[in-house]
Amino acid sequence: MKIMNGLRQRIAMTAAAVILFITALMWVFPSEPASGANTGSVYVIPVKQPIERGLTSFMERGFKEAEKMKAGLIILEIDTPGGLVDQAGEIAKLMKESNMPIVAFVTGEAASAGSYIALNADKIAMAPGTMIGAAAMVDGSGKPIEDAKLVSWWKTTMASAAEASGRNKEIAMGMADVNIQVEMPEIGRTKGPGEIISLTNEEALKTGYADTIASSTEEVITWMDFSTQDVFRMEPTFSEKLATFLTHPGVMTLLLFIGIAGVIIEVLVPGFGVPGILGIAAFVLYFFGNYVAGFAGWETWLLFIIGILMLAMELFVPSFGILGIIGSISLITGVVRAAYSTSHVALSLGIAVASALVAIVVVALVFKERGIWRKFILNDSLTKEQGYIPNEDRDSLIGLIGTAITPLRPAGTMELEGRRLDVVTLGGYIESGSRVRVVKTDGTRIVVEEEKG
Repeated sequence: MKIMNGLRQRIAMTAAAVILFITALMWVFPSEPASGANTGSVYVIPVKQPIERGLTSFMERGFKEAEKMKAGLIILEIDTPGGLVDQAGEIAKLMKESNMPIVAFVTGEAASAGSYIALNADKIAMAPGTMIGAAAMVDGSGKPIEDAKLVSWWKTTMASAAEASGRNKEIAMGMADVNIQVEMPEIGRTKGPGEIISLTNEEALKTGYADTIASSTEEVITWMDFSTQDVFRMEPTFSEKLATFLTHPGVMTLLLFIGIAGVIIEVLVPGFGVPGILGIAAFVLYFFGNYVAGFAGWETWLLFIIGILMLAMELFVPSFGILGIIGSISLITGVVRAAYSTSHVALSLGIAVASALVAIVVVALVFKERGIWRKFILNDSLTKEQGYIPNEDRDSLIGLIGTAITPLRPAGTMELEGRRLDVVTLGGYIESGSRVRVVKTDGTRIVVEEEKG
């Protein structure tokens, strides 16, 4: 019995010693879960919006921050329907100039110009249920571009990006050109004329247009052999979020409506008040959003300021609408130049102008008793009592005698039957106070001579 008790004590002491030893090892050499062989932090940039100047500015900031923090890997989370080809080119240039490895992780769709961005990455990972391709060029209305030179340029650009990363350039060309035929034996497909190539994640993996399938960004990080403990995810700033909201087509149309209606109503209704303040505020938000998004430059702000100043001067300086017209042209020019797409802003501007005109008519009817049209219409009338004589009545003045109330040398003023008339002599000088007789009329001229005796 004593032997058994002693054995139990030795086993317990041995177990305690082992536990203490393991604990000490864990304390001295702590485990690092999800660590990788590669060093450096991972910088994740979301590409989840249409490709335009705002996205380019956003990514430029992201690449600068990644370089500043000496990131070891950049992951682009791509889910975009595409966008402007020139901006996709700027983003691709940004990627090529980076000395950090880049993985394009397609989390939704990498369509159109989005596929070009993905092809410029060092590696492509795709989540289940995603796609890449369908990169045929279209215009602002969504119609396919058929210009042979443009199609050839874009097809070559796509092929070059694919070839640079060791992918089949024929497939990239088939994504961009609807007219060519492409064989894809890996997936048992042949793209014929009239078709465009888009690949699912499984098809992309088989054709070499995806390097792996991953369900999450963490899986991509692990696949690239980096630690998931040192990941920085880029987030848009408040200004960038606000700019994204303000440049939404619906919000943009609303701002233009409020701006146009508010400013014009303020010009029509005497007194600077709520309409003018709301109108100017709406225009400021419109230009601010497009400026932060990278669509507008300082010249659009200048056009905006000139336009507002001209419209403000219209309130105080009688110009029969000239200043208002100049101000309106300046504002509209600034609005169009500030937008990222002329076709989009034309539609928004058209809707806003039509809606604003309805609002202006309603206000004009409501405030008609305040005489809002008075500054644009000449209401003053000139009467005979005020000295105005129509041309057809001037002949009746011949022979009448009045008094020169200013020296006539030869032009001056005479008083005739209580009216002041601008007259001219036959060439001589007549002193003030002299009696003069109207001898003839010549158009608007009344000719007089000194009355003798």
